[in-house]
Amino acid sequence: MNASHSHGAHDPTRTQTDDPSAHHVDAAGHTSEATLRAGEPAHRDHGTHDKHAGHSVAMFRDKFWLSLLLSVPTLVWGHMLQDALAYHAPSFAGSRWIPAVFGTAVFAYGGPPFLRGAVGELRDRMPGMMSLISLAIVVAFVFSTAVTLGYPGMPLWEELATLVTIMLLGHWMEMRSIDQAQGALGALAKLLPDQASRVHVMGDQEHVEVVPMSALAVGDIVLVRPGAHVPADGVVRSGTSTLDESMITGESVPVSKAVGDRVIAGTVNGAGALRVDVTAVGERTALSGIMRLVADAQQSKSRAQMLADRAAQYLTWVALGAGALTFIAWIAAGASGAKAVERLVTVLVIACPHALGLAVPLVLAISTTLGAQSGLLVRDRRGLENARLLDTVVFDKTGTLTLGDHRVVDQFTADGTTVDAALQLAAAVEHDAEHPVAKAIVKSANDRQLGPLRVHDFEAMPGIGVKAMVDGRVLYVGGPTLLERLSVSLSADAAAFIEAGARTGQGTIHLVEEVPESSHATHRLLASFTVADAVRPESAEAVRALRAAGIQVVMMTGDTRAVAEVVAKSLGIERVLAGVMPDGKAAEIQRLQQGGHRVAMVGDGVNDAPALAMADVGIAVGAGTDVAVEAGDVVLVRSDPRDVSRILTLSRVTYRKMVQNLWWAAGYNVVAIPLAAGVLAPWGITLSPAFGAVLMSVSTIIVALNAQSLRRTVL
Repeated sequence: MNASHSHGAHDPTRTQTDDPSAHHVDAAGHTSEATLRAGEPAHRDHGTHDKHAGHSVAMFRDKFWLSLLLSVPTLVWGHMLQDALAYHAPSFAGSRWIPAVFGTAVFAYGGPPFLRGAVGELRDRMPGMMSLISLAIVVAFVFSTAVTLGYPGMPLWEELATLVTIMLLGHWMEMRSIDQAQGALGALAKLLPDQASRVHVMGDQEHVEVVPMSALAVGDIVLVRPGAHVPADGVVRSGTSTLDESMITGESVPVSKAVGDRVIAGTVNGAGALRVDVTAVGERTALSGIMRLVADAQQSKSRAQMLADRAAQYLTWVALGAGALTFIAWIAAGASGAKAVERLVTVLVIACPHALGLAVPLVLAISTTLGAQSGLLVRDRRGLENARLLDTVVFDKTGTLTLGDHRVVDQFTADGTTVDAALQLAAAVEHDAEHPVAKAIVKSANDRQLGPLRVHDFEAMPGIGVKAMVDGRVLYVGGPTLLERLSVSLSADAAAFIEAGARTGQGTIHLVEEVPESSHATHRLLASFTVADAVRPESAEAVRALRAAGIQVVMMTGDTRAVAEVVAKSLGIERVLAGVMPDGKAAEIQRLQQGGHRVAMVGDGVNDAPALAMADVGIAVGAGTDVAVEAGDVVLVRSDPRDVSRILTLSRVTYRKMVQNLWWAAGYNVVAIPLAAGVLAPWGITLSPAFGAVLMSVSTIIVALNAQSLRRTVL
């Protein structure tokens, strides 16, 4: 399954590019950490212009403070404050040149980021806010220079300096907000493992060094310690263990591995240590893969953002036209050239679609951060936007609703033996056994915090079970063959318990005690345990939350219907799709969509990837494979199914904030442009360019504050 996927079967507008060779630049124009770690050359896609390419938060901060300092003399010796406050600035030789000198310094120092942005927009034939800002400051600079050199009129040095300074402040605030969002996601990614233990063999000596997984190469030897993730595909060179491959194959039973067996990158080692010859390495480390998802999320655009981008582009053309008409109208009305230029500059400044351009991206940047803090890694923003429309959620069973790890799921006891006592005795007998069922017994005892008991005379009975002495009692643990071999008689209740397990396809093992008699020993059943893939403790709550929200919950699995119904019944799931082969999962999703449903798929394995891609929203469990993660729109980092309902909440509040910001930003421009053009001039009301810059900045601040209020959302 290629990581690239399209939801085009039911929504042709949704496409996602995940070419492994693609390079990513974040919303602030910085090359993503994943690109840098992977050693890839940084470059940008020139198909879409990034107004902050090559910029940084520190750059805008420094330029703002120095420009503010340079603007003070411009204002003190300029005409605007002197006329408004009725004071006279100190006069000395050359003082009349102070506004021009400092205004020029502000233009030369603070203006280039906007001028470079405008060049990029024009080169891409997509004029936007940078073009408007640049046109405004260039017109103000040229006109003020001409007036200073003798052209009749009033120079605009103060307006120029304040405009540049306020714009630098606005862009600093914008970049800081987005950078904080990306920083939080980067910190999340750094929590994930990205190292491997590489082994160097020199004669009889062995040296182990910890290296980044990106440094591994075919032919290396790696040490996989107990509980560690296998860093690369390979073949076992030495050692024995069991591997949890459920996130790869969907098979919940741990797989035994010995010399010569193949291992798969991403699987989890059991209790033994393995040395593995690397036969294939991933294109990226786990950390780089997550960072790439962050970059994808920052680059992907929702429909609302695409609408805002189009509106901002249209507004740019409207502003340019309105500015030209304003200039012509004032000249035609007999105004001076200086007055007409002032109106033109004011229109260009106040019409900058800054708030409109920030309305959606900032909301999405904050929402991705909020999601990450709640265990939700948003990979494709369009998926997040679609989540608010969902009416059906389909869960894969193994590894999603279940742990993908066997435990004792039911228990029968006899002869007055308590449940905990029976499990503690069985775990003691099985402690040294290697069979996966034995591990399930031991793990279940550990989950209940039942302490280990002293064991003597452990003996494995191949094909039958195990035997050991615990606290002076001779105990056996094994399956049906053990009962036959020891001629254990069963009560009606015990037989019914075993039969119930058989009907659901679940395995049952038994704890038997040897009872010495005068002439021979007899054997009695103490307990029976049903061992199966255990349901996640959080799954029932997850299903209840979705059903309470009016969402239909469906479980899809390759298991038999009998096994599936047991899990579904325990979770309150009414609709079950059982016996679905991997290549049929996407078809089941499509059938639900053809029935008029908006469907989310939640899965964790390679065989779930086509269904994840087909769904309206693909939700990948974070413990799953890279392929499943790549196919999903949202990744559940904590592998907690309860986070699915949090996705719905996040989607709804995010969309609401986007709509609010779009209405505000668009409405502001509808009112502000006529005011800037001077429609109220007959009543003596006009706006200066500097005041226009203040209004524009206030609009941007309101949009930013509304977006920041998302942080108070409780998911």
